[in-house]
Amino acid sequence: MLTKVQIKRVLDTLEDMYPEADCELVHDNPFELVIAVLLSAQCTDQLVNKVTATLFQKYHTPEDFLAVPLEELQANIRSIGLYRNKAKNIQKLAQTLLDEFDGQVPKSKQELETLAGVGRKTANVVASVAFDIPAIAVDTHVERVSKRLGICRWKDSPIEVENTLMKKIPKEAWSDTHHRLIFFGRYHCKARNPNCPNCPLLDLCREGQKRLRKKERDDESNNH
Repeated sequence: MLTKVQIKRVLDTLEDMYPEADCELVHDNPFELVIAVLLSAQCTDQLVNKVTATLFQKYHTPEDFLAVPLEELQANIRSIGLYRNKAKNIQKLAQTLLDEFDGQVPKSKQELETLAGVGRKTANVVASVAFDIPAIAVDTHVERVSKRLGICRWKDSPIEVENTLMKKIPKEAWSDTHHRLIFFGRYHCKARNPNCPNCPLLDLCREGQKRLRKKERDDESNNH
């Protein structure tokens, strides 16, 4: 596990690498953000943005999404994985917004999690991005990077990762760090082909050092 000094180094490095890191899901308001994050489950932001570019031109409000037949809504998001369930959740979410929240996206994480298709991660993203409420959303990138660098334990669940990060990172840095960890995991410390040789945090990364040692052994074997 990293020391306070090492964690500060990680945070400073991530800030240097990705000073402008932010949510890459295109949206104009909290409602569009909720829909976009819901659609992004097991799907790339790039594909979601391609779909919502058309979707948000057709439908603007919860009422719009409820006025369309479910089959038509499914057809509009068909290129996204799990589109049938996601379409159902969008309409359930829209109905709940109208019934419980006067058609507005609630700000609190607890209320956000009452919406269909909105779990802890999505609630944290919306609270942070739409309402500037400090939060750390643990997606696959955040979890992978946190464990590789030794900020968290390999056996930690996503909730345990979230709690550990909140304890070790200053609250005012939660949201920025969340985005920077995502960028670091998405563009540098990738799941399958991490850029270990050019990583400024390699000396802190257990997996990165193992990968390089293995590569050195493989290279030596190939040369003999």
